[in-house]
Amino acid sequence: MPHTDELRAHGLRVTGPRLAVLAALHDHPHLDADEVLRRVRATLPTVSVQAVYDVLHALTGAGMLRRIEPAGHPARYERRVGDNHHHVVCRGCGAVDDVDCVVGHAPCLVPASTSGFDVETAEVTFWGLCPACRAAG
Repeated sequence: MPHTDELRAHGLRVTGPRLAVLAALHDHPHLDADEVLRRVRATLPTVSVQAVYDVLHALTGAGMLRRIEPAGHPARYERRVGDNHHHVVCRGCGAVDDVDCVVGHAPCLVPASTSGFDVETAEVTFWGLCPACRAAG
């Protein structure tokens, strides 16, 4: 079971809630905590809200999940970690999708000054309308 091995490789115990959260986010990236809870309860009906929040926090802290926070939207979680990809967010329905590394001249990704910080990533969020919202007019 790949999620079991992955949890152990990150020094985490293997639990039902952790496996269920990883499975939910593997199949459906960019879920908010409420949607993760709903999907986890489909397989573990008695799991508590706090247990899911604790799992999201632990997996994010271990580097197995990435938490993104588009302005005006709830935090969302994804399994895609370890690269510096970006996101596009629909202003209509709130759908989120990945955008691979930005290409072309982008001076905002190379700061003129870091004030001594060791910059590890840059976050860029593109905003617009998804195809379904554009079609709906």
